Amino acid sequence: MTRPLKPRRILFDPEVVYFKPRAVPLSMLEEVDLSIDELEALRLCDLEDLEQEEGAIKMKISQSTLQRILASARKKVAEALIGGKAIKIRKK
Repeated sequence: MTRPLKPRRILFDPEVVYFKPRAVPLSMLEEVDLSIDELEALRLCDLEDLEQEEGAIKMKISQSTLQRILASARKKVAEALIGGKAIKIRKK
């Protein structure tokens, strides 16, 4: 039996949930799913320049959990940018 997920604190609600390359119809693109947790981790650590420890405190998770979420988010964003894929933000 897996351990239940600890509730994570998300302080940001994005208005835009899709990003895609210009001049390519969405129907022709592959998508990369970015969770709201991953978006929040990117926002805190990359946009607001918080240390991972501070970001983890704001999200009410451990620093190692934040580090794993952040690594996953960065990989997905890089995959979308390099591969010309759309990014879809999942709000759960």
